[in-house]
Amino acid sequence: MSSTVAVAHYPEGAGHATRMLAVARALEARGATVTLAGGGPGARFIERNGYEQFEPASVDFIGDYQGGSLLHVLGHSLPNSALRVYDYVRWLRRERPDALVTDDMFAAMAVEFVDLPLFVCTHNAASYYDAVIEQGFTWLLNRHQLYSAEAFLYPSIWPPDRGDPAGVTPIPPIALDVAPTATTDEQRRVLADGSPHETDVPADEPPAPEETEVLVVPSAYSMGFEALTERLRTAGHEVTLVGGEDWDCVPALLPYLRAAERVVCSGYSTVMEAAVAGTPCIVYPFTDEQHGVSRVIERTGLRGFQVEHSMAHVVRAVDQPLERPVYENGAGRAATTVLAAIE
Repeated sequence: MSSTVAVAHYPEGAGHATRMLAVARALEARGATVTLAGGGPGARFIERNGYEQFEPASVDFIGDYQGGSLLHVLGHSLPNSALRVYDYVRWLRRERPDALVTDDMFAAMAVEFVDLPLFVCTHNAASYYDAVIEQGFTWLLNRHQLYSAEAFLYPSIWPPDRGDPAGVTPIPPIALDVAPTATTDEQRRVLADGSPHETDVPADEPPAPEETEVLVVPSAYSMGFEALTERLRTAGHEVTLVGGEDWDCVPALLPYLRAAERVVCSGYSTVMEAAVAGTPCIVYPFTDEQHGVSRVIERTGLRGFQVEHSMAHVVRAVDQPLERPVYENGAGRAATTVLAAIE
């Protein structure tokens, strides 16, 4: 009898949803049944890939704190946080899965009220933040997750670093790939792992994206990427703007990253996808977390990544040579860890 694994993602930005969907597909490729939850901006990607999900109460700490004030957090995020935990408890009791794997702190908190093995899969660390309140909250959150979880899976593009939470299990970066709907079990496993393959795919598989020189990928909290796109085009570059007027929602971004010579992005989810795609990446951070991740990238001197903090410097960096990064897709590693512990 196959295991049923609940997979829940955090609701801020779409990257959380695509990353956890990659883990869900890797679980399915290994014979598990999955049930999904999370909501937020990433819900459209879940639906675009043919899945349904439970949507608990939504929260937006980044928008309320970094884009608002502590008063916004007290008036909106905190009440919704309690409701989100409550919704997750009801969902888990109804679904009765064999385990939960999540990057959502509220889903992890809900496990305290449900007898269920927990697997945390997130890259969050107190060292990414400058504000004392964010550092303290994240440190406490990491402590709770390390104590409560069977494993704290930590997807990263850098080797073990002094800023990583103590006790985590490092795994390679995670990226969502497009898996054909009609393949053999072996083909599904290969695609879920993101490994190079030469298997035949069905005739109705979407055509490969056209090659582009620069793929520009804004995050939910980045600003000015339309202007950046125009400056890159004025400088003579062929540019595709994800989310622009000519862009349609796609099942996965990874094929488009593979087809690009460069990617410019802000969010760490896209940074991980660029790593798996093997595409040189210029990181243009905005939020506290993005700046924190960028500091680790700069400190560790990773091949294939460059951090810039102004539009002019991003345009200049696109013209500079960057080596291609080489990484395994960690989705398969995460799925294997979960199933090995519960089966």
